[in-house]
Amino acid sequence: MTLRHHFPLLLGSLTLAVALGLASWRQANPPWKAYQPSGEIRTLIPSISNKPELCLTCHYGIEEISKSHPTDVFGCVSCHGGDPLSLDEAEAHRALLGPNGNPSDLSVVSQTCGTSDCHGGDLQTNRNHIARAQLSLHTTYAGAITSVLQSQSVPGLFGLTAAQSPHYESLLAFDPNSFTQPAIKTFAQDCLSCHLGAQSDTRGTGCAACHTRYADDGRYSGGDPAIPKDESGHPAKHTLTVIMPSAQCRTCHARGTYSIESLTFTPRDSATESPHADPSAVLCERELDCIDCHNAAESMGDGHLYSNLDSSPVVECRTCHGTLDSPPPLVTLTDPNDPAFRRDLLNDNYTLREGDAVAQSPDGEALGAVRWQDNRLVLTSRITGQTYLVPPVQGSACKQNLQQQEASFCRECHAVNN
Repeated sequence: MTLRHHFPLLLGSLTLAVALGLASWRQANPPWKAYQPSGEIRTLIPSISNKPELCLTCHYGIEEISKSHPTDVFGCVSCHGGDPLSLDEAEAHRALLGPNGNPSDLSVVSQTCGTSDCHGGDLQTNRNHIARAQLSLHTTYAGAITSVLQSQSVPGLFGLTAAQSPHYESLLAFDPNSFTQPAIKTFAQDCLSCHLGAQSDTRGTGCAACHTRYADDGRYSGGDPAIPKDESGHPAKHTLTVIMPSAQCRTCHARGTYSIESLTFTPRDSATESPHADPSAVLCERELDCIDCHNAAESMGDGHLYSNLDSSPVVECRTCHGTLDSPPPLVTLTDPNDPAFRRDLLNDNYTLREGDAVAQSPDGEALGAVRWQDNRLVLTSRITGQTYLVPPVQGSACKQNLQQQEASFCRECHAVNN
């Protein structure tokens, strides 16, 4: 037989040899070794499940998510899902929970953060964070939606999802396709990017929208070699925080202003994007961060449904400064299980003790970082730890009008540049 007759057999043998060689090489050099220089398969057995996980073989440099969620207790799978025993990327990630690998997205949060053992507990122990967040204005976007629909003479309380509050009326699901008004369709197309379910490359959804920091370019800069550092859509670090600087809030709240009447959006000038650069700001706006004044109920909701911000209880100037007739309301911390102590444990910038008297928000929450000491009220920044004396209105020459609690009224007299 000629070489031509042997060629198919030789080609088949060569192909088989190459395939066997590649298989042998892949077996000796699996993809995960690119992330693991030591060549070691790392096994983690978190105490919450007592089952082995191999996730840290590839993600061995990843940051611990937070000191209240230690890796040796929670592991990876209890939050993220996935196959804990696979070292194949596609297989290990096949059952990950949440879009973009975010387990705090509201579409899956009841399986992750919102279980009864975690943040889906009851109201009495203040562990019902997820139930409250799902009814909040940040989630439902009910304020903007209701305003637009009312401008088109559509009655009812609408939001992005249908929900039933134990305290107020039900929330009607906002389905733009069920309306014929052009203005409503324009709103749905152009203005639904500021709620907790809206996807973005530079912030997370759900809990991560507030509790996980993203860089301006949405790129990861942490120590995990398995997370690409050249693509957007990743948090800056694999961490959760309760110490959110104003930059986190400005991701949504300082992009600009929109008009319900004209359905137009005006981007904010970069020079005044931060209140710290606004010449009309008062001192607290210039020097404090958002969470130094605004409490958890304002951000996460209090379990009630509201049609707009004005109808919900919010921290006002008089919450800390009092009125011409009375000092600010204070509450003495006597219960060691008060949520104020839990927040204190997660923030190293201030310290609370039983017996401390602190400011009280309109919804009854103890504001642990605003404390009565040495016969005066002192605010400690939750971001920097710096302390500030809170001057009382009572006994001053302030021309306070109790019905004018918006910052714009304070700026008329108290702007830094006045």
